Amino acid sequence: MGMTDVQLTIKNPQNPKSSYIGTFLVDSGATYTVVPESVLKRLGIKPDREETFVLADGKSIKRKVGSALYEYQGIKSAAPVLFGEKHDSNLLGVFTLEALGLTLDPLKRQLYKALLRL
Repeated sequence: MGMTDVQLTIKNPQNPKSSYIGTFLVDSGATYTVVPESVLKRLGIKPDREETFVLADGKSIKRKVGSALYEYQGIKSAAPVLFGEKHDSNLLGVFTLEALGLTLDPLKRQLYKALLRL
């Protein structure tokens, strides 16, 4: 199985002047995008709530959730963001992919514009 990494820009919706550019693993099985809590705090993004998540191995974890602006190759949109803890990886999740109008081609390991339907 191949991995797909992309460069993604994260911004605070309340103050989009400062930003973070990072490498994110595209995880079509993950609901939320995960960004280190330290980065989100530096950008001034605050959590709105805490949620419980079930990992692939069945383990449950709690993480804070807020909102962020995302940019990928000139496409911009807002979506939820999960506050990553010390050993969490940067992940690009489905909510953000859908907000950006993107989908993953797992064979070519590339993102492309999704066919949007009502």
